[in-house]
Amino acid sequence: MPWIFSEPISRLTRNFPVSKDHGVVGDHARFRRFLVASRQHRSYTYSQNILPAVTRRVVFSSSDLGRARRAIQSAAESLFSVLLPADCRVCQSPLTTISSLPVCLTCLQKITPLEGVLCSVCGEKLFGRQLEGEAGPLCGLCRHAAPSFRRAVAYGAYEGALRDLLHLFKYQQVRPAGPVLAKLIAQAVPGLGLPDSLLVVPVPLWPGKRQARGFNQAEELARSFVRSCPGTGIQLDTTSLVRRRETASQTGLTRHQRRANLRGAFAVNRPDRVRGSTILVIDDVMTTGTTAGECARVLLRAGAGEVFVATVARATKEVAIGLTMAAAASVGGTQGHA
Repeated sequence: MPWIFSEPISRLTRNFPVSKDHGVVGDHARFRRFLVASRQHRSYTYSQNILPAVTRRVVFSSSDLGRARRAIQSAAESLFSVLLPADCRVCQSPLTTISSLPVCLTCLQKITPLEGVLCSVCGEKLFGRQLEGEAGPLCGLCRHAAPSFRRAVAYGAYEGALRDLLHLFKYQQVRPAGPVLAKLIAQAVPGLGLPDSLLVVPVPLWPGKRQARGFNQAEELARSFVRSCPGTGIQLDTTSLVRRRETASQTGLTRHQRRANLRGAFAVNRPDRVRGSTILVIDDVMTTGTTAGECARVLLRAGAGEVFVATVARATKEVAIGLTMAAAASVGGTQGHA
């Protein structure tokens, strides 16, 4: 359907004779009412004349407008690359498109979902023979000691472009990466089989660390995830689960050391809010699952019905082995597993 553009009606009728009581006089008043009605029906008239009998219309088809928009965007992007040169923060190649996220499309396309056989409970990538559980294959840890959460999923492996994008978001405050990462969580979540109504709870940060970083990356991801699910029974809850004390870095700790480090670190200060609810805990990366497990434990103890976990990335054993071998090669020795 053609689109017809016009100048404002006030300009078209500004020279009409005006009466103090009745506004525009005579036929000119009828003409002005006609223009108002036309505007309400999205029919816009361009005129260089004031008389209603002499009007000239310029009509553009929707295809013409589409071509014009593409041409303007292409010209703007070319001008952007010349006047405001910037490089992709992942591969350092020149950026040629206008975007608030300084990462090129090639790097974004390298972010792929986890593949292979995964543990049906914690999402760990499995190798060799696996023991089948009721819901599917199980890793050794879940087979011997089931975690507090019911199931956990992650979009991709914590490596390559996905790892770099998470680092830009988390450590370099590239906030536009948040919605992109949240969309990856949204693609992974359907595998959990969640109910229509649930609470989304981000893993909380210690206030001192949050102040130093400027934001809680898990909360930003949770907010963007909930925004991507409008008109549903999914609600964000950022106040019920709190971090009660500061903890040491988990890097380099064994699973048992991580569990001891986090014991008592989390608490639920609004049990009435979580009681009987299905909870989805969101974080950026899952390594051993200790943090997610501790959050799930205190939520269940406070009365939550069941707890699921979703993260952007999973530090799989395959990735951990690769990182360890790379570190060993760089120093000429062997390194222990994290």
